[in-house]
Amino acid sequence: MPLVAAAVCPHPPLIVPDVAGSAASELDDLRAACDAAVGRLLAAEPDVVYVVGGGPETVRHGAADYGSLRPYGVDRSIHLSKVNCGGRPGLPLSLQIGAWLMHRGGAECLRLGQAVAPDEPTDGCIRIGAALADQPDRRVALLVMGDGSACRGEKAPGYDDPRARPYDDGVATTLAGADTEALLGLDPVLSAELLVAGRASWQVLAGAVRADGVAWRGELTYHAAPYGVAYFVANWAPA
Repeated sequence: MPLVAAAVCPHPPLIVPDVAGSAASELDDLRAACDAAVGRLLAAEPDVVYVVGGGPETVRHGAADYGSLRPYGVDRSIHLSKVNCGGRPGLPLSLQIGAWLMHRGGAECLRLGQAVAPDEPTDGCIRIGAALADQPDRRVALLVMGDGSACRGEKAPGYDDPRARPYDDGVATTLAGADTEALLGLDPVLSAELLVAGRASWQVLAGAVRADGVAWRGELTYHAAPYGVAYFVANWAPA
């Protein structure tokens, strides 16, 4: 059973207290939910955790690759895993936040990254997920980063869209039920119109679990839309 666990978290830069500054307490509940989800992920004792999230292109990232929070006002570099050897810059925000959560959780296992382009077709996401799961020589876990719609109210980044809440409620139900087919049924066009940052990475998760070939169970521990953006936290595990 190479795929042993998965967790889903969002990746707002404000989840990092130094970025949020005086507003850090506004996301305390989300931060605590993410910490708990990562803790459950690591309790499965994976040999490697793949942090999966959106990026400008679909590409695999090595353990020493890194990014910077400088665009968000904090002069800090975040490495996926190893910090004492050379790596590539340009780690996308989603993977940086995932790496930050893993560091915060005291992870000691290897962490690698899988960035997924926002327009990656569903079939491509399925293939990526299957490839991540197909590692019989080591225990694999996935930390899947992705935000829901950004159209939940007049102050939301994408303003208010009446389609956003039903979309997000559907995602919440799907994550709670570990419903891979429903995740794979998410419409890439509608997702893009609603500024959903998690569609592709969630479908990678679905592809990995489908390839694993056993039943999985899910638990949704957070679903809210602060700042007009939907955030979800969930854990998936073999049933």
